[in-house]
Amino acid sequence: MPSSVIKYFNYDVATETLKIFFVTGMVYLYKNVPGKIYKMLKASGSKGRYFNSNIKGKYKFQKLGEE
Repeated sequence: MPSSVIKYFNYDVATETLKIFFVTGMVYLYKNVPGKIYKMLKASGSKGRYFNSNIKGKYKFQKLGEE
């Protein structure tokens, strides 16, 4: 299901980093995100809601700028 908040995302298993591209054009890199969290985000019916509940504010991040 498309998200009104998240454009797309990808995950690097080796470094446990989750890169999220938001519809606003902003790109953030979340660090030390377990694979389980990525898989649940991928499977979630509401990516934005899952992100807000389970990722935002729970993992260190780096703002990479705009896409």
